[in-house]
Amino acid sequence: MPIFEYLCEDCGTKFEKLVRNGDKVLCPSCGEAHLTPQFSTFAAHANGKAAEAMPSCPGGMCRTPDLCGRN
Repeated sequence: MPIFEYLCEDCGTKFEKLVRNGDKVLCPSCGEAHLTPQFSTFAAHANGKAAEAMPSCPGGMCRTPDLCGRN
């Protein structure tokens, strides 16, 4: 069962949900189903320290947000 990330279009809440096949997903804050799936990022551990899977974008904003999903 995969964990998906969602953004509620009604109240702006970001959340993760463990989804089984056929489950209806609702926002935990407002109960609405107007959700946008988000791209998941992950962290890797190297030498006991957490390292980001993707380098941060210069200036904090990504030039290609559709590719990396960071903005």
